Amino acid sequence: MQSPKSSSSPAQTTGLFSAVVIVAALGYFVDIYDLILFSIVRVKSLADLGVTAPDQVTSQGLFLINMQMGGMLLGGILWGILGDRRGRLSVLFGSILLYSLANIANGFVQTIDQYAWLRLIAGVGLAGELGAGITLVSESLPKEKRGYGTMIVATVGVSGALLAYWVGEKLGWRNAYFVGGGLGLALLLLRVSVMESGMFQQVQAQSEVKRGDFFSLFTYGPRLSRYVRCLLIGVPLWFVIGILITLAPEFGRALGLTGEVTAGLAVFWSYFGLVFGDFASGALSQVWHSRNRALKFFLGFCAAMVGVYLYGIKGSTPNTYYMVCFGLGVSVGFWALFVTVAAEQFGTNLRATVATTAPNFARGSVLLLVPLFQFFSGPAAQPRLGLVNGAALLGALSLLVAFWAVSTLPESYGKDLDYVEE
Repeated sequence: MQSPKSSSSPAQTTGLFSAVVIVAALGYFVDIYDLILFSIVRVKSLADLGVTAPDQVTSQGLFLINMQMGGMLLGGILWGILGDRRGRLSVLFGSILLYSLANIANGFVQTIDQYAWLRLIAGVGLAGELGAGITLVSESLPKEKRGYGTMIVATVGVSGALLAYWVGEKLGWRNAYFVGGGLGLALLLLRVSVMESGMFQQVQAQSEVKRGDFFSLFTYGPRLSRYVRCLLIGVPLWFVIGILITLAPEFGRALGLTGEVTAGLAVFWSYFGLVFGDFASGALSQVWHSRNRALKFFLGFCAAMVGVYLYGIKGSTPNTYYMVCFGLGVSVGFWALFVTVAAEQFGTNLRATVATTAPNFARGSVLLLVPLFQFFSGPAAQPRLGLVNGAALLGALSLLVAFWAVSTLPESYGKDLDYVEE
């Protein structure tokens, strides 16, 4: 149930290139750098820690990814509740401090267990940045401009993966973690210029309004339905990044490519594509005056690119493979649009909770996607569907449920966000 606020919100005069948009964009840049860094340095870092057998590199890599994603599930709930109870800025400060310190510590690890626990802690910290930033930008910009604002945040942010690749390749995996932590700590200095959301401050002043009640998302059927559908929209992106791109060397061998491919370059090219995809999806949602229409277009494009990746490049060169990774990245470039839709679907007293938990639960879907993928494909000695066909089945399922979710959600373009959930 939704209720309009009794008092009008402050006039929103924030510009597209104001401090709040710039800081949110740079925060997401550092967030993506740290989030994707493990996928880039997975093989080299595990080799330095004594893990060199191909099957162990795969299994230990998936274990560490699961630890990071598990931390993000926990952090999504923690930071989302804090964002609605204590304010959006408190999350921006707290989350970046935690993951910056965790990533600096990651540069010193000597065992797999140390690596795993620090990826868990870093995951908790990484969980807060995007949701809090998108919420703050959405509430600070006029409704006619907020799609462009979140587009800027996403376009700048995902390019952090490009820097992560360059640093990981040039400076080594330990130094890459040090750089990520240092960038995060430096970013804290810029946060002092950002003001809290006026909408949140008004709701905070109303003591009768319950804020950040995570469990209220599950106690009212229509609200729960909206929430679940928001989560499902983001699953295909993490199927692509968490399975197809992270396991690039394994897929390269299964596809019979003429040379070896690396996860680092696969991540680089897919995130390079994400830069263009996030820009295009945000712009299309503004031009078409429809978030849902833009999302459907990109889900269809993603389905086509997954088909090309799995069945269209067998026996090709690594360069062809990387170009397909770029196309895949463009096709899943609806990430910030997905988070924007989640923020626009809920009232001010639950907005940060939803906008923070939704992307992290979608990221956390890797915890379910990985065992499903392993079950569908089967072990190397006795494959069920095999690596390629198993991925195709899992991709089809994730895309179908996401398309259904978009098709049944209310359109949120131009929606007035000045209301609360009862």
